Amino acid sequence: MSSLKGEINVDKLLHVAVLAFPFGTHAAPLLSLVKRIAREAPKVTFSFFSTTKSNATLFSSSNEFLPNLKHYNVHDGLPQNYVPSGHPLEPIFLFIKAMPENYKCVMDEAVAETGKNITCLVTDAFYWFSADLADEMHAKWVPLWTAGPHSLLAHVYTDLIREKIGSKKEDHDVNVDFLPGFPKLKTSDFPQEIVNDIDGPFATMLHKMGLELPRATVVAINSFSTVHPLIENELNSNFKMLLNVGPFILTTPQPIIADEHGCIAWLNQHKNSSVVYISFGSVVIPPPHELTALAESLEECEFPFILAFRGNPEENLPKGFVERTRTKGKIVAWAPQLEILKHSSVGVCLTHSGWNSVLDCIVGGVPMITRPFFGDQKLNARMIESVWEIGVGVDNGVLTKESTLKALELTMSSEKGKIMRHKILKLKEFALEAVQQNGTSAKNFNTLTQIVTC
Repeated sequence: MSSLKGEINVDKLLHVAVLAFPFGTHAAPLLSLVKRIAREAPKVTFSFFSTTKSNATLFSSSNEFLPNLKHYNVHDGLPQNYVPSGHPLEPIFLFIKAMPENYKCVMDEAVAETGKNITCLVTDAFYWFSADLADEMHAKWVPLWTAGPHSLLAHVYTDLIREKIGSKKEDHDVNVDFLPGFPKLKTSDFPQEIVNDIDGPFATMLHKMGLELPRATVVAINSFSTVHPLIENELNSNFKMLLNVGPFILTTPQPIIADEHGCIAWLNQHKNSSVVYISFGSVVIPPPHELTALAESLEECEFPFILAFRGNPEENLPKGFVERTRTKGKIVAWAPQLEILKHSSVGVCLTHSGWNSVLDCIVGGVPMITRPFFGDQKLNARMIESVWEIGVGVDNGVLTKESTLKALELTMSSEKGKIMRHKILKLKEFALEAVQQNGTSAKNFNTLTQIVTC
C-alpha cells in the first residue's frame, strides 16, 4: 500500500511542458497527441505553450476540456507597433528569432503557478534549443516530427548532403545517390533549406534541429513502421529511440469536419473509382496559369471531380468554367478530406504532397497525382512515385493541360493505375495493422506515454 501511495505522490509532482510551433499544421497534431497522453495520466500536470492566436484556435469553446491540461500564451515575437513589410514569412522569422527566450519566460510562470518543476519537455521537433533546456532542468526531451521519416533523415544528414554536393548545389540536376534508404534523387527534390537557402532563419532552425535530435530521450514521428523500414533503421542508428506513433488520423482524436457542402452525398451518386479529388492543402494556391491548365484539363477529361479551392472560383478560374462544369464537378471552399478519400467512388487525388495529405490518401487507399510546392513536398512526391509507386508526378512538376490529362489517364484508366491502387491498398493495410491493439504504433504510443509520464 505504501508503494502505491508513493507512486501517486510522484504522479502529482510530474509536470510536462508542451512547446508548440504555432504556424501551418504543426500545433494541432501536437495538441492531439498530448491530449491522448493527458487523458491516460490524469494526475500529471500538462502545460501547453503557443501564441495567443494559435491557442485561441486550438482551445476554442467547442474543444474538449481536460482539467490537467492548461494553455499559456507565448509572445509572438513581433515588435511593438509592428508594421508588416509584406513578406509573408516575416512573422515566422521574427517568432523564430525570439522564441527560445519567450518560451523560457512563460515556462517559468507555469512552474511558479503550479509549484512543480518541469520533468519532461514535449516539443515540436523544430525546437533544437529544447536539448539544452532539458539538460538544465534535468528533464526528458521528447520532440515530435509531424512529417515523414525520409524528410527527417534528410535534415539529420544536412551536413553530409551539403558536403557531397558542394559547389554543384546551384545545378538542380545533380544526382544524389549516397543517402541510405533513398532512391536516386535530384538536388531539387530536397527542401530549399537544405541545399539552397541555407542561411535563412528557417534553414538555420532546421539545421540545428538535425544536429540536436540525437540528444533527445525519444523522437516521436507521425508515421508507421512498415512505410519505409530502411529509412526507419537509418534513423534508429542516429537516435537514442525512434517511435512511430501514427498515422495520427488513426491514433489521435481528430476534430469532426462538417460536410456542409454535401460532398459525401454527391459522391454516393458516382461509380467506384470514377471521381478525381483535388486539393492543394491549406497554404498554397497554384499560380494563375496552372489553375487555367487544371481547369481546362478537368473540363476536357471524362472524369467527374471535387475541387477543394481556397479563394473565389469565379475570379480565379477561367471565365464560365464553374457554370460549364456544374453537372460534372463540385467546387467547395472546404472539404472533409479523409471522408472523401475513404469513399469508394474516388479514384485519384491530385495533391500538393504534404505529409498529412499523403497519409490521408494511404488510409483512404487512393493513388496520387503530385504537384509539390515547397518544404518536404518534393521529397514526398519522389517517394510516392519512385519508392512506394502509388502515384505519379505531373511533367516537370508543373500543371499544364497536357501533363494533367496524361496523369489522369495513367492513374484512372491504365493498367499502371490499377497497380498503383493495389500497392496503396497494401500500404493502407499496413497502416491499419499498426494501430490495432497489438500493432507497432499502438505499442509505441504506450511506450511514449510511459516515457512522458514516469
